[in-house]
Amino acid sequence: MTRDTLPGDTATLHDGPQSTAARFVAARRDAQPLDDYPGALPQSLEDAYEIQRLAIGLRGGTVGGWKVGRIHPPASDRLGAERLAGPIFTDSIATDNGNAVAMSVIGGGFAAAEAEFILRIGTRPDPAKTDWTLEEARALIDRVAIGIEIASSPLPTINDLGPAVTVSDFGNNNGLLVGEELPGWRDADLDSIPVALSINGVEVGRATTAAMLDGPWGAVRFIAALAARRGLPLEPGQWISTGAVTGVHPVEAGDRVEARFGTTLSIDCIIAAQNRANTPGAS
Repeated sequence: MTRDTLPGDTATLHDGPQSTAARFVAARRDAQPLDDYPGALPQSLEDAYEIQRLAIGLRGGTVGGWKVGRIHPPASDRLGAERLAGPIFTDSIATDNGNAVAMSVIGGGFAAAEAEFILRIGTRPDPAKTDWTLEEARALIDRVAIGIEIASSPLPTINDLGPAVTVSDFGNNNGLLVGEELPGWRDADLDSIPVALSINGVEVGRATTAAMLDGPWGAVRFIAALAARRGLPLEPGQWISTGAVTGVHPVEAGDRVEARFGTTLSIDCIIAAQNRANTPGAS
């Protein structure tokens, strides 16, 4: 079996979406960077989500959540969407234990850390419902926590090539660190909570969710509608990583990342180099 094939994959290197999905999954499994996009660039979100769907099946494992990211103009106008989504696998989700948890990135690829509010699905959304209000989206959630999303891909130019490319490789997600529950979240105004992210003790970003379209609840509304349209497995217990509050901050192995939410809550991790031995889903 070569690096570009997986069990059950009969595609050749030139068979389109199946091949692209297989090569991304193999590169992630082997923690090996890609020099170029492994196939024809997806020209639409429809094409991109199809590659993502195939890759989810090839990788195997349980989807434990979904990351939501922003699509900025003019790409949002061309693609007809302001947000994108990618799967977060259960075996790449870690829980803050009071110490700096190691979170891995793919060396030679893309690597970044993002401070995010992490919302847990408590009620299964109606799979036929494609139009949600913010109030209905809020009712799906049973926990709001602080967290850090690890964005990493074997393709170093993933974000430069546009949102459809990002979608095609699991939305550029490589892990999620879930922290403490936000006290009083049911009545809290998330937009009023200042969030800051530091790398190696130096603050690199500060913001609130007020600048994030309709905020974390809007991210839930988006993923519920997308799940209905695309048949995504959105289930109780899954986490929704609702978007980078302070920005997408490049990291490398050895960096210590700390995210602070308000004046009392914080979470941190150490960035580690991924290899075949510590790659989730690898065997």
